[in-house]
Amino acid sequence: MAAISFPLNLKAQNDTIVPVEKDPEELLKDLDLRKFPRFNIWNDRFTGHWSGFDVGINLLVNPDYSGYDNNFMENEILRSNSAYINLLMKSFGLQSNRNTIGLVTGLGLHLQSYRFEKSITLELLENGIIEPRPLFFDHNQKSKLSIVSLILPLLAEFQIPVNNYNNRIHISGGLFSSVRLDSHTKIKYRAAGKKEKLKTPGHYSLRDIKYGLMFRTGYRWVNVFATYELVPLFKDEKGPELTPVTFGVTLLSF
Repeated sequence: MAAISFPLNLKAQNDTIVPVEKDPEELLKDLDLRKFPRFNIWNDRFTGHWSGFDVGINLLVNPDYSGYDNNFMENEILRSNSAYINLLMKSFGLQSNRNTIGLVTGLGLHLQSYRFEKSITLELLENGIIEPRPLFFDHNQKSKLSIVSLILPLLAEFQIPVNNYNNRIHISGGLFSSVRLDSHTKIKYRAAGKKEKLKTPGHYSLRDIKYGLMFRTGYRWVNVFATYELVPLFKDEKGPELTPVTFGVTLLSF
């Protein structure tokens, strides 16, 4: 066995250091490296959890339809979905000799859709106010509102090592902001026995810049998230007051 030099249990005699005559394996057997203040038992760098592919369902809560005679924005929850494509991530560790607490930011695309329960689509009036417009196709008609945004998070993340430090539970929370890149309505219907689509781009008085709260947690392959937007879906006095909320899971991390 190769010789091992380690500054432990050394005896000083007349200013001379004399190594103890013991098997190195016996010396190191009960050594607890966590007692050394500058020794990092974990990885050297903090790595957060943001980059990947997330999917979720969309809800509209806190409804206020003042000025309207019906709740036309009620959506089919299971068919109103979000997809997050989080391509860029930057992590910042906040500890000098640990890597379990840090900040996480990055960039991603948020693909958001709301499928209407009622047989309506949205119409933008000249004054910028949103109004529901009934559909006049057959009973198989479907309509939804879709939004594409660029999203930027700023999250504080805490990690708890488990299973002899091989895996970690991660919990993060913070703020996000997003910028609307595109929006449109889409109607699916049948005409002459064929499936047809009618896509109508427009801003629909949606907010160009939004911000809200984000929470993420997970362990190994099980990862979930939730978002709560702090501003209504539509601009003030241009549509019903509705707060978007999303719940979902991470399908792929990278």
